Amino acid sequence: MAVPDSPKIGIRMAQNGVTSGEGGNTAYDETSIHKTILVGDSGVGKTSLLVQFDQGRFQQGSFSATVGIGFTNKVVDVDGTKVKLQIWDTAGQERFRSITRAYYRDANALLLLYDVTNKSSFDNIRAWLGEINEYAQEDVVIMLLGNKSDSTADRVIRTEDGEKLAREYGVAFMETSAKTGMNVDLAFMAVARDLKMKKTRKPTEPKFNVADYVNQEKKTGGCCS
Repeated sequence: MAVPDSPKIGIRMAQNGVTSGEGGNTAYDETSIHKTILVGDSGVGKTSLLVQFDQGRFQQGSFSATVGIGFTNKVVDVDGTKVKLQIWDTAGQERFRSITRAYYRDANALLLLYDVTNKSSFDNIRAWLGEINEYAQEDVVIMLLGNKSDSTADRVIRTEDGEKLAREYGVAFMETSAKTGMNVDLAFMAVARDLKMKKTRKPTEPKFNVADYVNQEKKTGGCCS
């Protein structure tokens, strides 16, 4: 995978900056559907993560590789407001990349996964971010997830390595486990909260920062950790 020359994506996301609608604060439309895409190398656990969030279970054994694109709809509650996520599970194999790129263009949020037991999946994150920078909307919400954190004996990527890369590109980060459910709900809820705030924040209010929210929730044990 080609690696971009520089982390330009940090500029365009501006720490997940939020823009308000014309004229300032607008009421949130609960019929809005937010397209959320899971991306990353094949085998990092995208399908397992989606099943854990959608159905609250982990299917023992491995899934067959996703072929092309599939999606599910999920409604979550953010402070009494219903936020509809349309979550797309994409194939990570190179031969499907042109299909995946086409779905970037109207994505509202992207969850970018690597496998903490697979160094190449982590090394390829920069190239994935380069594609996102090229094809996705400028205000897309992006979160980096180090999946399979339950596999402590096989871990090759340190937590601090993921944190450092996320800081470099100005994106939120957390480690997840589709098997145990650790931080899975928190990841999607943080995205949903950011998407809602984009529509409702008043010009005088501070911008919502996904990374700060995630860190606070993990410290307090709030939400879903």
